[in-house]
Amino acid sequence: MNKEDNKDVKPVRYSYAITSALLVGGAAVSLITGNPAGAQVAQNDRIQMDNVVPSAGAPASFADLTEQLQPAVVNISTRQTVTVEQQANPFAGTPFGQFFGRRQQQQQAPSAPQTREATSLGSGFLVSADGYVVTNNHVVSPDARATLEEVTVTLPDGTEYEAELIGTDAASDLAVLKITRAEPFPFVRFGNSSQARVGDWVIAIGNPFGLGGTVTSGIVSSVLRNVGSGAYDRFLQTDAAINRGNSGGPLFDMQGNVIGINNAILSPSGGSVGIGLAIPAEVAEPIVNQLIAGEEIQRGYLGVQIQPVNEDIADALGIAKNRGELVQMVQPDQPAQQAGLRSGDVVLSVNGEDITPDRTLSFIVANIAPGTTVPVTYIRDGERRRTNVTVGRRPSEQELAQQQMFNDDDEPDSGMTPGDSSSLVESALGIQAIPIDATIARQLGVPSDTQGLAITGVDGNSDAARRGLSRGVMILSANSRAVPTLEALEEVIADARAAGRNAVLLRVQARRGQPQLVPVRLNDE
Repeated sequence: MNKEDNKDVKPVRYSYAITSALLVGGAAVSLITGNPAGAQVAQNDRIQMDNVVPSAGAPASFADLTEQLQPAVVNISTRQTVTVEQQANPFAGTPFGQFFGRRQQQQQAPSAPQTREATSLGSGFLVSADGYVVTNNHVVSPDARATLEEVTVTLPDGTEYEAELIGTDAASDLAVLKITRAEPFPFVRFGNSSQARVGDWVIAIGNPFGLGGTVTSGIVSSVLRNVGSGAYDRFLQTDAAINRGNSGGPLFDMQGNVIGINNAILSPSGGSVGIGLAIPAEVAEPIVNQLIAGEEIQRGYLGVQIQPVNEDIADALGIAKNRGELVQMVQPDQPAQQAGLRSGDVVLSVNGEDITPDRTLSFIVANIAPGTTVPVTYIRDGERRRTNVTVGRRPSEQELAQQQMFNDDDEPDSGMTPGDSSSLVESALGIQAIPIDATIARQLGVPSDTQGLAITGVDGNSDAARRGLSRGVMILSANSRAVPTLEALEEVIADARAAGRNAVLLRVQARRGQPQLVPVRLNDE
């Protein structure tokens, strides 16, 4: 080979050397990151974050951190159809009532409910490259009057995607959506919220008042804030500005970890006053993973009504305050009763975990798998005792609300509210009611086999209200016919109208009262 040939060969060998170095470098990247070269990685991946996280102490700017994380934060909007209650007859019970009814009939058939379109706005964030989005349940779940028609997810670049609702969990106020495209999405991962400390810097990214891509900063104000809102009443509190529309958006620490999901604010004005609440990542992540996997969320349940041991209760019982919770009531045939617990007991610990204002009985038990047998330590008559309880399955939020529907005797009567009832009974009698089951019978203080309907709401302008019917009153019969269901009462109303009658005779009974007969005029059709 001559010198000229050598000149031609050297560049080729050099090219091979460069190619080999690139291949080796790619392999090194794969070994270091755990991801194939070129694969989509989380926006808050450790390697990515090393160049953008603020240095220790007060950061000079959040700009680099925000630029890295913002692509994974999305805006969420919904379209809903809301059923509008028909206008009540203001002349009901007067000679003019029939004319109002005729006018309504001319404008619209009584059987055709009126509807209107409504929208809502919130925030969310992508947690996977294939398009799973986390947000709050209340962002995508309409109330009882509304039907969810459409959910749209908008990325920071303005691209919109129609989203599929994968799953929701009302108890923790979490929801998961899914959007799809050919290319991978930018996403972020959950961090460890248990390592958050009061005083740590945080930033919130979201969609307050529809202003997409808004970033606010602050510090962690409390790591175990309890506001008395349910089994998962354990929040991170921050003074980063959180407003309407921030719900469902991420709360990041200074390493770019999602340590919370912005959920609510405490405010006398409805706007941010520096008390924002976020669902901790340690609570949210397991539930999100279950929703993505299509698994049913199951929580533990004892079947007790409780209240914290405040100073007055502690003095009365001669025990330490702010430790344990007082059992107010034990639900029949539920795990607590089966284990021997009763009203007046003070539960100190469950499964070895002390009950404190920061770790409530509801929170501890909700995180125990149904069917698990755990030790419970409690005080009765000044004596410390111990029993084993096999944890049951927590009912749905709707079932729990029904269990407590008539518990408060001093609760003022409320008007009719959206819920499960009968539109015919509502329009004809101006009342809402539900069938009496064993749980409701117990609340009303009547035998468990009592049959009838329990009134849950009364239209203040109706003849039923003028006759003294109110929440908690039981309807035992109508026109001498048993009414164990709403359908049975509907039949009585229909038969009365067909016979030309303008009223029905209800046999009713108030709590701790005696049955009596009350005639109630029917509203015009």
